[in-house]
Amino acid sequence: MSVAKITEIQSASPKSFEDAIQKGIARAEKTLRNLSGAWIKSQKVVIEKGKITEYRVLLKVTFILQE
Repeated sequence: MSVAKITEIQSASPKSFEDAIQKGIARAEKTLRNLSGAWIKSQKVVIEKGKITEYRVLLKVTFILQE
């Protein structure tokens, strides 16, 4: 039987939500082993002078614990 853990990470990008998600997953992959899934808990944009300057996502990342 496998045991999984879920952790939240926040990631940002000046390009898009998709890019923020990709950056968050890539960063999680560097420190967490056995990533098995993720879902977006929330999305947010930063607006300056009427323009979107940053896309932010809060991800819940699932990884399987090693025995």
